[in-house]
Amino acid sequence: MDMDYMLDDGAWWRLLESVAACFDELTIIRGFQYYKQGRVEELALRDDGVHVDARVKDNRMYDVAVDLNDLAASECACSANRACTHMAASLMRYAELCGRPIQALANARSTLKSASSGGKLGVKSDGGRGEDRTGTQGAAADAPSRAGYGGEGMNRSAPTAFRSGRPTVTEVELTESPVAKWHERFQECSGPMHLHIRTAQEAGELLVELQAMRPVLPWALEQLYTLHAVLFVLERMVKPAQSNRAQSGLFMGYHTQHAIDGLRGQARSLLEDKLALADNSSAYWERLMETADFLRKNMMIEDKTIGCFSTLYSSLWLGWLGPGSAGNAPLYEEELRQLQAAEAELGPSLSRLPWILSQCLLLIYLSRDTEAQAMIARDGSKLMLKPEHLAPLLGVLERAGQWARLRDWLAETGPLLVGFRGDLAPYGDYWAVVVTQMPEAEPVMWRTLQEMLPFSRTVYEDALAAHGRWDRWIDLQMCMGQDPLSFLVTKLKPIEKEAPELLLPFYHQAVERYVLQKNRDGYKAAAKLLKRLSKLYARLKKGERWELFIAAFANRNSRLRALQEELRKGGLLS
Repeated sequence: MDMDYMLDDGAWWRLLESVAACFDELTIIRGFQYYKQGRVEELALRDDGVHVDARVKDNRMYDVAVDLNDLAASECACSANRACTHMAASLMRYAELCGRPIQALANARSTLKSASSGGKLGVKSDGGRGEDRTGTQGAAADAPSRAGYGGEGMNRSAPTAFRSGRPTVTEVELTESPVAKWHERFQECSGPMHLHIRTAQEAGELLVELQAMRPVLPWALEQLYTLHAVLFVLERMVKPAQSNRAQSGLFMGYHTQHAIDGLRGQARSLLEDKLALADNSSAYWERLMETADFLRKNMMIEDKTIGCFSTLYSSLWLGWLGPGSAGNAPLYEEELRQLQAAEAELGPSLSRLPWILSQCLLLIYLSRDTEAQAMIARDGSKLMLKPEHLAPLLGVLERAGQWARLRDWLAETGPLLVGFRGDLAPYGDYWAVVVTQMPEAEPVMWRTLQEMLPFSRTVYEDALAAHGRWDRWIDLQMCMGQDPLSFLVTKLKPIEKEAPELLLPFYHQAVERYVLQKNRDGYKAAAKLLKRLSKLYARLKKGERWELFIAAFANRNSRLRALQEELRKGGLLS
């Protein structure tokens, strides 16, 4: 314990109460992940003793300011701002420095419940390890520490002393039993209290119960167990929502959808960590293959509006079973056979989009691109592809630096995105990377984006601007009837600097449209744009031509008295 960090028993109790009140279970569990991964890179207690400043690394570095007297008033630089994962991780690091049991803080609700029902809140007798005077721990005190985050060789705490009657599992049982048996044991643990899970808090509480069932495990088995605990809870939420048409897709309750998203994110985070299995010689290899079977079966019958297990199936084959981990060609061939056999077995109930995309991922691993592209093209627009569907496939090629293959995939799949009215920027980003690495791919990019118009308009515009093709950019704006005044000045500034003459027809066309509106607003907009035109002519040193134009313009519209007034106000007429 750092002597600069002191926390008496009363303050510790109040902190536990505040954490239990301010944070939901999933946020606490994710905060524990971040703490174990060492993401709290800096932490300091201010001189007042009640404010803690920390820096937590996520997709970028976030500054956290914690008010120990009022957690609700604490702040973080992330989008959540309050009661977030970064704040939870900072509190756990602070508890560690104070010599307090992190597990008790990570399970604040269970710790308080255990203490209030007659147990002791471990604070002193063990020097900060969280044990009470009888040498046992709180009911769920060690659950997150055995959640499997932080890497091999982590100093994990001793097993929990379980409540009387609580189901438990052993390392031997988990090693020798199929994962279906694991889920049966999870069912025994969950009991009638968790028949219906609809919120993140209920999901988090069940996860804590499942984690408390097991002893300390070897790292690889711990990873598999933790994943299946999350999958069990996720399945209990997805299946009722999927069977009830009134709750499916867009009509799913907000809190249920929020909880499912959190669980899916947690499972993806687990699958992104390197699995501690090198090949099929491991004692746990069979459990890993059963995990693939579990996700495949759920993916192929999943409602397309949910897309939960299909995402996790892709993550499994991208992470734990990818070429850089435990995957290999014979494994991919066998998985392809399993997927292909499912078409005849499931018939019309087959969820076709994830079924096809899963095969394409495996075919990419096997360098059978032509076969994969033909499979996607066969169903074409029926698949209703989105950029997010293609991201796992394109991401594999990008990470491998296989630019020619990525170019071909972008060219083949781009036309299949025609009709998608959402954001195509992720697709355009792949083109930007390819052209940077492989300049000779630029003609293919222009041809593909042009064929996708008007749906690719934003991506096409951005590409034209990035490559300084201002003539085409202006032509596109004029064809689309765009309003020059709708653009920020900074957007047009590069053109004014590099090719100002290109703006002349764009501005002149817009001025005529404003005048044809025959109202005061139109005349004001016309006068505003005419002032820009006068500056452009001056920059181009064509002052005489401007004088001829503005005189002819004023004469032609001499009967429009309101327009004449606006021109005089703008100093365009004497």
